[in-house]
Amino acid sequence: MAVLAIEFLLLFFAGPTLFAFTRHRIPAIPALWALLAYCLFILLHDPRFDRQRLWDARSLRQYAPQILGLFAIVALTGAILVRRFAPALFLNFPRSNPLLWGLVMVLYPLLSVYPQGIVYRAFLFHRYRGLFGSGWAILLASAIAFAYVHIVFRNPLALGLAFLAGLLFAFRYLQTGSLFVSSLEHALYGCAIFTIGLGRSFFYAASRH
Repeated sequence: MAVLAIEFLLLFFAGPTLFAFTRHRIPAIPALWALLAYCLFILLHDPRFDRQRLWDARSLRQYAPQILGLFAIVALTGAILVRRFAPALFLNFPRSNPLLWGLVMVLYPLLSVYPQGIVYRAFLFHRYRGLFGSGWAILLASAIAFAYVHIVFRNPLALGLAFLAGLLFAFRYLQTGSLFVSSLEHALYGCAIFTIGLGRSFFYAASRH
């Protein structure tokens, strides 16, 4: 257990801290993929891991109404707040660069959302169940780790929103046993954030170092 606890702290707290506060020019996505490669290696070489969890859409029909209903409420509320308090940002991305926005809508779920789902939900839930159990403790561990990696964006809004989102996505993964369903929900919220005008809070540029 001590080894797992140390690994957890290194992967999800020491790693992001070093990445955020040391001088380098490494883009965030390749760093995520490197972590993804380690997590996949562990998962796929563990006979106790149910690989079906990585892509099981059977529960989507059952949970789609509540997923879409909650998303509609949150996205509409977010859009109203941005329009009210930051009108210059509202829909700025799709209006100013529709081609790039369209590309992000397609590639973001594939290159960022699903890899994050493997790392912060499939891997974390399976690897550290012995440390946290299978209830609220592991939900909180997943949400805190997911939120903390957003320290690379260096703004409190990203951390706060990521924690709330991390709770939701972890709960959905625990509820459905499906990374597909959890990642689909993650993609909906992420794409909405980029669309309504909050994308700058979730943008990392290695050149800032």
